Amino acid sequence: MLKGIDVSKHDSTIDWKKVKDSGMVDFAILRAGYGRLISQKDVQFERNYAECKKYGIPCGVYWYSYAKSISEIQTEARVFLQAIQGKQFEYPVYLDFEEKSQFALGKTTCSAMAKAFLDILEKAGYYAGMYCSSSYLTNYFTDEIKTRYTMWVAHYGVSKPSYAGAYDIWQYSSTGTVSGINHRCDMNYCYKTDFPEVIKRAGLNGFEKSADPLASELDTKKHEVTITIDGKKYSGLMQEA
Repeated sequence: MLKGIDVSKHDSTIDWKKVKDSGMVDFAILRAGYGRLISQKDVQFERNYAECKKYGIPCGVYWYSYAKSISEIQTEARVFLQAIQGKQFEYPVYLDFEEKSQFALGKTTCSAMAKAFLDILEKAGYYAGMYCSSSYLTNYFTDEIKTRYTMWVAHYGVSKPSYAGAYDIWQYSSTGTVSGINHRCDMNYCYKTDFPEVIKRAGLNGFEKSADPLASELDTKKHEVTITIDGKKYSGLMQEA
């Protein structure tokens, strides 16, 4: 199990050296922004990303959704991609789905919206996942969504989330304290300890795919192949022997 934080502009200007030196943070998930406009990019995102890279803190990223339709959430996904273009993330790229007005649309619509957003991320080469509270994830999303993508579940004040499905990260508190952050902050446990290795090996999240040691022995003939990594399918071209 790894320990992590998730942060946004609401955590003000973070002293990431102190965060690193605290020994309390193995990873961080950064808010890139929210909504449908690139002007809604989180004002601390660029700095938080640069500081995580500077101090060697593996990071993921999320986008907060306010969308109420398929077309709106697709727009949000494309703006999210614009905000993170050119960056590399060792942890997944998440849709943050938590507005009550969205859940009022019902399970079928919520599920379709989540899929529309996450499909855009995957097609762009990202390891996509969703953040949601335990109860809403249980009641407002289909099994297709809950088993297809990596889940980041929020549930505070309990010894274990009430969500019965599989999840890789649990946000267990919003009132944590970490040296370098002057506010109470969100705290997380990650149970999948090889996210960085899986993501880098697959060439996702801005990383180049690991070199094949047999590549020099292959000719230029190529064919389409599909591989499965942790239940997620990725397609690409492979050279024939």
